[in-house]
Order: sequence, then structure tokens, then C-alpha cells
Amino acid sequence: MSASADTRPAGRGVAAAALLGLTLLAGGCAQMPLGAPVASLENIQRARVVALQPLALGSFGPAADQERALVDHSLRGSSIVPPQGSFAAYLRQTLETELAAAGLLDPASTTVVSATLLASRVDAAVGEGRGMLAARFVHTRDGRTRYDRELQAEGRWPSSFVGVEALPAAFNGYALLHRELVGRLLADPDFRQAAAR
Repeated sequence: MSASADTRPAGRGVAAAALLGLTLLAGGCAQMPLGAPVASLENIQRARVVALQPLALGSFGPAADQERALVDHSLRGSSIVPPQGSFAAYLRQTLETELAAAGLLDPASTTVVSATLLASRVDAAVGEGRGMLAARFVHTRDGRTRYDRELQAEGRWPSSFVGVEALPAAFNGYALLHRELVGRLLADPDFRQAAAR
């Protein structure tokens, strides 16, 4: 299930990329946390295209065999680190941002989406950068499972030999994969059917 992510930085992503570039130019190894997700028009439209039940978010965590591997991602001596110490938490925050922007987030709802992060990779190799996210999403209503599926998003982007160019591209490309994975969930016909009013 491969699709190229739109790696154009938007909003806070531009500032994060600029800061990362300046840090690298200063000659140090950077430890860059992902910035707060920004809602996308495409995902808002995906959420609104059908009459979804307002959703609450349950637990989002790494798979047991991936817990140690999902602490940070090293890239040419620098690293991308997740907020709150978890890339799964960043995926949750991304979905929360999209649902809130679409008017479909309700913490009191008995319709709940949870997820287990199965894989998370990013590479700033010379020539082409790559990233991949995979998660198992579970949707329940009144305690009954209505949707249970593994979804994956992949991205590729140009990656320069020069680190101050390649690392911001990888940072933004990886951050946007979370948005794309959320988009795959919101666009899945089976999820839409399960989450419909």
C-alpha cells in the first residue's frame, strides 16, 4: 500500500524545518521534537463527506515488540523525537486535530477509536528519503468492535547529499506521514460505514 506523501511543509512545519537547518549549520547534532499537528483541508473534507458519529479517542500505543524501537529516529547524527515520548501519541494528536477541526471530536462519546503503532521508519539516504508508518486501528461503539484493520502510509522525497537540506526534508516528510495515515483511516469505506451515525 504505497503512496507518495505530500512533503511540502505547511504552517509550523516550515518553522521547525528552518530551526533544524539553523541548528545543523551551527555544527551540533540536533534532537528535534515533532511540532504540533496542523489540520488539513483534505482530511477535514474526508471526515465530513459522510455523517460520522462524533468520536472519542482511546489508547494509542506502540506494539509490544516495537516499544524500544519507537523512542526516536536517528538521521545522519541527528534525531527526530516524538512529543510525550511516543510516536503513537503523535499519531493520536494528529487524529485528534483533524477530528476537532471537522467538528467530530467528542471525548464523552461511546464511539471510540484506538490504535496500536506497528511500525515507524524514516531514512534520509542520499538521493531519496523514505518513510513508513503502520498502525492497527480499532473502532468500538458501546464497547462492541465495529472496525479492526491495519493501515499503512509510505512517502518518498528528494534527499540531498547536504545534511542541512536533507534533514529538514526528512523531518517534514515523516511528520506528514502521520497526516496521511489518518487520511487513510478517514477515507476507508469500512471505517466510514462503522463510524456512521
